[in-house]
Amino acid sequence: MQGKGFIKFMAILLGIVCVYSLSFNFVTSKVEKDAKAYAKGDPEKEKAYLDSMATVPVYPVLGFNYQFCKGKEINLGLDLKGGMNVTMEISLAELVKNLAGNTADANFNQALSIAQQKLNAGGKDYIDLFVSEFEKLSPNAKLVDFFSNQDNAKELKPDASNAEVKKYLSAQATSAIDRSFIIIRSRIDGFGVVSPNMQKQEGTNRILIEMPGVQDKERVHKLLQGSAELQFWQVYQNDEVYPVLENINKTLAATLKDTKTADTTTGAVADTAKSGSKLAGLAKKTEATDSAAVKTNELAKSNPLFAVLNVPTFQGQNGQPSLRPGPVVGWVAQKDTAKVNAFFKRPEVAGIIPQSYKFMWSVKPADLGMPAGGAKIFELYAIKVTSLDGKPDLGGDAIADARADYDQNGKPEVSMSMTGDGSGKWKKITAEASADPNNKKAIAIVLDNAVYSAPTVQNEIAGGRSSITGNFTVNDTQDLANILKAGKLPAPARIVGEFVVGPTLGETAIHNGLLSFVLAFVVILVFMALYYNKAGWVANLALVINLFFIMGVLVSLGAVLTLPGIAGIVLVIGLSVDANILIFERVREELTLGKPTPVAIKEGFKHAMSSIIDSNVTVLVLGVILYVFGTGPVQGFATTLCIGILSSLFCAVLISRLVFDALLEKKANITFGNSMTIHAFKNIAFNFVGHRKLYYIISSVIILLGVVFYVKNDGLNLGIDFKGGRTYIVHFDKSMDTEDVKGKLNAAFTESETIVKTAGADNELKITTTFHITDTDTQADKLVENALKSGLDQTGAKYTIESNEKVGPIIASDIVYGAYGAILFSCLVMFVYIVVRFKKLNYGLGAVIALFHDVLLVLSFYTILDGVLPFSLEIGQDFIAAILTVMGYTMTETVVVFDRIREKLAESGKEDLHGKERETLINFALNSTLSRTILTSLTVFFVLLVIFIFGGASIRGFIFALLIGRIIGTYSSLCISTPIVLDLGEAKVKGKTQA
Repeated sequence: MQGKGFIKFMAILLGIVCVYSLSFNFVTSKVEKDAKAYAKGDPEKEKAYLDSMATVPVYPVLGFNYQFCKGKEINLGLDLKGGMNVTMEISLAELVKNLAGNTADANFNQALSIAQQKLNAGGKDYIDLFVSEFEKLSPNAKLVDFFSNQDNAKELKPDASNAEVKKYLSAQATSAIDRSFIIIRSRIDGFGVVSPNMQKQEGTNRILIEMPGVQDKERVHKLLQGSAELQFWQVYQNDEVYPVLENINKTLAATLKDTKTADTTTGAVADTAKSGSKLAGLAKKTEATDSAAVKTNELAKSNPLFAVLNVPTFQGQNGQPSLRPGPVVGWVAQKDTAKVNAFFKRPEVAGIIPQSYKFMWSVKPADLGMPAGGAKIFELYAIKVTSLDGKPDLGGDAIADARADYDQNGKPEVSMSMTGDGSGKWKKITAEASADPNNKKAIAIVLDNAVYSAPTVQNEIAGGRSSITGNFTVNDTQDLANILKAGKLPAPARIVGEFVVGPTLGETAIHNGLLSFVLAFVVILVFMALYYNKAGWVANLALVINLFFIMGVLVSLGAVLTLPGIAGIVLVIGLSVDANILIFERVREELTLGKPTPVAIKEGFKHAMSSIIDSNVTVLVLGVILYVFGTGPVQGFATTLCIGILSSLFCAVLISRLVFDALLEKKANITFGNSMTIHAFKNIAFNFVGHRKLYYIISSVIILLGVVFYVKNDGLNLGIDFKGGRTYIVHFDKSMDTEDVKGKLNAAFTESETIVKTAGADNELKITTTFHITDTDTQADKLVENALKSGLDQTGAKYTIESNEKVGPIIASDIVYGAYGAILFSCLVMFVYIVVRFKKLNYGLGAVIALFHDVLLVLSFYTILDGVLPFSLEIGQDFIAAILTVMGYTMTETVVVFDRIREKLAESGKEDLHGKERETLINFALNSTLSRTILTSLTVFFVLLVIFIFGGASIRGFIFALLIGRIIGTYSSLCISTPIVLDLGEAKVKGKTQA
């Protein structure tokens, strides 16, 4: 073999790179083991130990610190480590509306709305959709009239055409997405996520984010969705606002006097009464429950506002309550804030609220010294609007830097430093607020229309330094400082897709994944050693080196290892055996012809090379298509598939050849089988072509049954990937009846579709619902989760929500079109490759028809067996990955047969054969490659079977598709694709004859 020195050099170089990459895992593992020993079970001490080691050199040779080493170790995906996967959507509708100065033009706003609807239905470019809809609604209007102003005069001329405005808007949209990506990246980096993964979804307004190890959903939602609109406002004092509130209360009483107050609130009255903060006559305790209810009802009629809003008071010297000084004008129970907002929005009330008033709520519940478990009470502030344009006294652009800190009493706060211009304005504002020593005013610090704090200004603040204080935790101040430093998002960002995996599920996935991996690897090693004897051990050595290279390359590239990724590695190892089997079977053929072992090995490698290259290229192409079209777990599978195929080619072909040459130089006795296997599959002459019509009938019957069950089942069992919704994996302390749980949840999830199925065991359920999936409100997720818990509580069982996933309708539509594109594009690529490689159109057509045949059969089996098997057969992203992998199987098998046909034609000196000669040749090719086909299929099948049994419920449906696909692929390559080539070839000949 030529180039031995270069191959050895490359193997050693690759080995050194892999050893270096994998060494970081051993270093971090030792540090974390020491941390556990030091902490003795205390997680806080363990975290403190690891934090202290962050900058300490822990790599003995190279001197790298722990933080650097941690960033270089194997990146585990969410399904192995737990964490959150989030899809953010930048609201281009809001961006366009803001750029147009929030115009009230009806056609303009209608065009925005229709464009959003079309985007949700699968449209691609929002700006293009908007411009198109606007031109339909207002054919004679010019878009530039809405967008041209002094600020963009250089970019947009006053006489610009609609096409130029479209170009401007597209540039603004791209810039907004890019800036949002940078800002969100800064926020996540400040959050402290280890190895976060962020990527822009090209061609869309979405950003995909993976945060391993993160579990606090609410904190992440605030971090990612907050627009960071920081404002500083002067506020009215309690005594200034009370007359306005009293007037609102009287107006409401007069308006609502003839209506019944169905929803009365006693919780807020009772809770706030404990703090002594109420006006006389507004909230009196009574000892009789019935009397209290009657009086509360009467209070709600005569004082609608004050029945739910409690004005802060204190006990005066004369024993009478007096208005408490300060900026807080009301205390309201959390459940009543919406009612107060509704009161303020009523036309008769809005008309009497002065234009200089803007009511805002505190961002967190007030600390009123109430017992745990009481109603959460929020503070109401009256912001003073002093400018004609409604802008705040000072904006967030005045902040130069912000950091989490502690005040003099050791309480968490955020320290801010301002720009030069901001410092001057801040000095003026604080001077005005503290000018009257007997009536010092407060300034509210507002972020995203919520009051974080409203401290009373004691003195003028010069130097541009200030702080934000409040009822904060350390995490609150860290996140707030992080958001302020990162800046304001150019357009609102909403979470439209979400996947949360708990750490318990992650530990189970790791255990199951590693177990399936080890067992599948042992199965392959044992099979190769038993079937091919000493040659099998050479293949096993190549497999071990291959595994080492795959893991090393994955780590060095920073790829994320997921459970489907582990399945991909095991599958690649199974497929890499295919190259060895191809070589060994050809070597055995040469030995049968009486050639000496060195010559047989040389000829075996030479003749097998064409089939190996062709089959691996086809699967590699499919891996690339999977990576391009897939997301999340599908990309993880595709990454390991592509890396594994390249590594397998290097090891199975080149490394194993080096080992064989070394053994030959030592005159070692190399055997390629034993007495039981050496003559297997000899003298087989099965008439595959002659029975092709029977195979066509069998396939047609299965597909027809699939159609019947499709109609019977009202279509395919689409997962939330394809239709949108929320899915929860819930673990119970006992076996649960799915119908009983579904009944309880239907009462909680009103007017929505709810599906409950077992997820591997009777005490683990998969719950899918479309409840509020189209609701874009930031509280929608919390509302759904509360409804879920309410329904689950009715079951009476103890439960744990281990993971949840959310897919919005727009994401679902993109996945559907992406799936169609992946399948059709892969078929096109396979067709072109076969036609170019074999220079026969009927070969390409036969291969593509076989691919569609395989897809239809897999879909048919899924439809027929759905509801029969004890696990879910949903059609989702992982199913598409399985379909494409099945197509890869078929192409691999078919290409090997085509190669043998081409080889025999070359030997006969003919380009093609017809009639009986063609049938004989195709049967010969199928039978001569039958040993390789059966052995490869069985090897991969056993590997998949091991993963199916031990790999865990999360990938069971995926592996089942691969299992039946492996059977279908083998059947298709032997009985469908090659016989079709025969029929197409004969049809071509007849067509020429008739012509």
